[in-house]
Amino acid sequence: MATTKTTTLTLRIDPVIKEGLRLVAEQEHRSLTNMIEVMIREYCQQHNVTVPEQQNLFND
Repeated sequence: MATTKTTTLTLRIDPVIKEGLRLVAEQEHRSLTNMIEVMIREYCQQHNVTVPEQQNLFND
């Protein structure tokens, strides 16, 4: 099994936005963290920003 390396991102958001995010994540059967990651990847794709795959980012 491959080891996954992650990093922490701390941010503050309006509680109403967080609740909306929680509802969307629940509908998609995702965690909040995974929902945020999916949303960021989709946004980057729509704006032609290349996001490297995690295994490529951390190759030794």
